Amino acid sequence: MKIKVQKENLLKGLQKVSNIIGSRTTLPVLANVLMEAEGNTLTLTTTDLELRVITHVEAEVIEAGKTTLPAKKLLGLVTKLRGECVSISSNENYHSEIKCGTASIMLLGLNPDDFPVQAESSVQRSIKMKQSDLSSMIDKISYAASIEDSRKVLQGILFSIRDGKMTAVATDGKRLALVEKVLDEVSGGSDGDIIVTLKSATELKRIIEKDGDLVIDIGDNQVVFRVDQTTIISKLIEGTYPNYKQVIPPSFKKCVSVPCDQFIYAMEVLSITLAETTSPTIKLTFKDNKLIFEANSSIGEGSESIDVEYTDEEMSASFNPHFLLDPFKHLPVDHVLLKINDVVSPIAIESGDGFLYVIMPMRSK
Repeated sequence: MKIKVQKENLLKGLQKVSNIIGSRTTLPVLANVLMEAEGNTLTLTTTDLELRVITHVEAEVIEAGKTTLPAKKLLGLVTKLRGECVSISSNENYHSEIKCGTASIMLLGLNPDDFPVQAESSVQRSIKMKQSDLSSMIDKISYAASIEDSRKVLQGILFSIRDGKMTAVATDGKRLALVEKVLDEVSGGSDGDIIVTLKSATELKRIIEKDGDLVIDIGDNQVVFRVDQTTIISKLIEGTYPNYKQVIPPSFKKCVSVPCDQFIYAMEVLSITLAETTSPTIKLTFKDNKLIFEANSSIGEGSESIDVEYTDEEMSASFNPHFLLDPFKHLPVDHVLLKINDVVSPIAIESGDGFLYVIMPMRSK
């Protein structure tokens, strides 16, 4: 393999594919990026066996071929190189000489035939949507997925397509976040549910651009996201996602509009007193057109209040401050609606753009 490629193009390609590689890999070749040169294209591929990222980079292919090189080392090298064009020449042992400007570096490669081959999978249905829409959906809910629960399905994000609408759901059993979006373009037979791993959803959001569309191809046990010159292939989580609709109260007795910036400020200021607490709680009290925040722990205590429209009877409930604050950090709105029934039932946070967050109050000790 012998190629010349613009440094900036190579750098962007390596940045897209290198992120999924962990510090420890079961096979040495999994720490490498597969580089395949043919025509006028350099194809870069990485995989962790669950997730596969492929991107195409325009290149001058002097001699077609392929090799694998240590992805993180190659990325670090290209980041530091000074010059506009990078030349890469691989020998019969798959080691590559990399030249740029006055620098010449040799990186040792591994046999590309040892790189895992992608399993075949037929496409059952396809969905097309705006990249920015999917990125926003993932951002609004991904924090609510479980990272510890033994139930594998809760470690992913549910994407449910029904009647031209996509609903994305994440829950860890203690809180639930969902967002709905009407799809611009839906082909027949698109209805169904898939559970996407949190890692693949996070990786997808990282490479998504602000403009343009993407295509989602769904197969038996995998999903393929096609974003411009980049493709993400991920195994799906098998199993049945919990019936998330059951935890959403059908109606609420009280609805209070809350300014996001002031809410975040009050929560963050009081959380300072809870920094070393193993089970932190913040008490919220609705009283006389005020929302009062109170926190106390072994290192201190404090209170803050913000103005809201509330004239019903006084009502107090305590919450995990991290869980309560999470959605506010991911909503691009000025106000949200807090919907309440009583101090022991789930409360809901709505932003008016298809987003809903449900959280249970903490029981008083």
